Amino acid sequence: MRLGGNLSKREHQIMDLAYELGEIRSGELEQLLPGNPSNSAIRVHLRSLEAKGFLYHVEEPGKFSYRPTRPRETVAKGEVARLLGTFFGGSLTAAVSALLDQEKDKLTSEDISELRRIIDKAEKEGR
Repeated sequence: MRLGGNLSKREHQIMDLAYELGEIRSGELEQLLPGNPSNSAIRVHLRSLEAKGFLYHVEEPGKFSYRPTRPRETVAKGEVARLLGTFFGGSLTAAVSALLDQEKDKLTSEDISELRRIIDKAEKEGR
């Protein structure tokens, strides 16, 4: 199943909590999300995330529990591919360059060594 649709800021917040907690309920989200969203607004977002294929629900007595449909890493890979195509014309070099430029003040020597190791490994594997 391909996950579809862009996520709003609120939907990203909900997905972060779904991955962190493993499952979520609308009542919990009222307390956990910033800005005091109403329960009905949260339920709209949950239904939207379900329609887009990011969440599924399990019916429990008197309430629904929502869980991610895919592991976080799988969804992240798909989102990175979409980001590459949308903003960088599919160019990994352009994306990495932008990330390095944005994070240049935060990069440690360990980070740089790890990036070199990853590139060397990819080169040896013929990628």
